[in-house]
Amino acid sequence: MKIKVCGMKYSENIEELLMLQPDFVGFIFYEKSPRFITTQWAVFSSVFPKDTRKVGVFVDEEVDVMLQKVTEMGLEVVQLHGQESPQVCLELQDSGLTVMKAFRVGTDFDFTELSYYQNCCNFFLFDASGANPGGNGVRFNWELLKNYTLDVPFFLSGGIDLEHLEEIKALQLPHLYGVDLNSKFEIQPGLKDVNRLKGFMEGLRN
Repeated sequence: MKIKVCGMKYSENIEELLMLQPDFVGFIFYEKSPRFITTQWAVFSSVFPKDTRKVGVFVDEEVDVMLQKVTEMGLEVVQLHGQESPQVCLELQDSGLTVMKAFRVGTDFDFTELSYYQNCCNFFLFDASGANPGGNGVRFNWELLKNYTLDVPFFLSGGIDLEHLEEIKALQLPHLYGVDLNSKFEIQPGLKDVNRLKGFMEGLRN
């Protein structure tokens, strides 16, 4: 199972995380987020392992702006966390990017709406509903994902903590591709507790 650590912000913290060789590292380009990355050198100064992919997280951003950030920061994946249309996803995918579309899952979530996105997204990300587009630190009922019937692989997100490790390992969800770790592993927004991340990552990989 792949591991994505999202909401990184500080260069020294990024360097510590990269020593654990996560599969994906996410940087948030949404100004209303406390994890909004304001210092591009924090990314540029870090040497990424060849198998660690940089993810840019955007919320209802213009395609041109996203493509500019992709070029400036060497992003390989765009994660869309707003109300982006299938057309926006397709445009980004046609630019050679890997597209991950996030959806906020609650008890009334309509899984049929995902069919509009299945041919223009490489991954889905299922997060919990909350006050913010992401990083709310709460989980949703993972049993709801048994209603997912498409072939697009997905990431599980929303309030994942060390205590959920064994539960995640036991999940019987055939298209579960990876987990997205964020707020439950933070000392403060954007600053991760790398020792706790190490414990989770080693436990999942073993």
